[in-house]
Amino acid sequence: MDDSQPFRPSMSRRIFLRGLTAGAVVTALGGSTYVLASEEEEKAARETKRPDGRPRLPPSQYLLKALRPMGGTEGDPSPGAYKLKVWGEVDAPFEIDFAELLRMPQVEQTCDVHCVTKWTMLDSKWTGVRLSDLAARAKLKTTARHVVFEAVAGYTANVPLRDAMAPNVLVAHRHAGQALRVPHGAPARILVPDLYFWKSAKWLTGIRFVAADRPGYWETRGYHNHADPWKEERYG
Repeated sequence: MDDSQPFRPSMSRRIFLRGLTAGAVVTALGGSTYVLASEEEEKAARETKRPDGRPRLPPSQYLLKALRPMGGTEGDPSPGAYKLKVWGEVDAPFEIDFAELLRMPQVEQTCDVHCVTKWTMLDSKWTGVRLSDLAARAKLKTTARHVVFEAVAGYTANVPLRDAMAPNVLVAHRHAGQALRVPHGAPARILVPDLYFWKSAKWLTGIRFVAADRPGYWETRGYHNHADPWKEERYG
């Protein structure tokens, strides 16, 4: 599974933050903690525009200061045991280990991530390999239209090829300057920052290019098939 829990309408920002200040540490169900941004920071994010003209903070989202663990079935975090399979509608399928992933061209990027449970983290720093580079190595067929990200315990997430080939989509192995922690998908996860975060499958094991769309774990359980945060595409 991945960065999603069954979505439920949340209480309003005003009620949620009553009595709290910026930097407050909140303990969620299950014992995980997260740090809130200030209302002033949220207001600035809503008023700031992305290059595509959309507000930096999507509708109904609130800001966190750090990436929040969201659970899921954990994979083996050992880099020595890691294998990533790239296959499907390609002419040259392949499998690489973690060392070979590190030998590929590396990208460092800063981006925002948005969870369907309504939190957003701005200026999240990642290091990894562009999915488009892996697709080029696999010699993508013209019949490919979608990508299925495969993870441990049978978890999958589907993304249209046009979204998956964006230059900010990575197989990420570092976050905030450090190797990924286990709760965030160590040793490697996919990162699709412009879709809700459940599409960014943790504990990634496979990238499968397909001709016909194949809805994934959450999509077959009522979540939206596309998951655009600015359109609030939470439910199908």
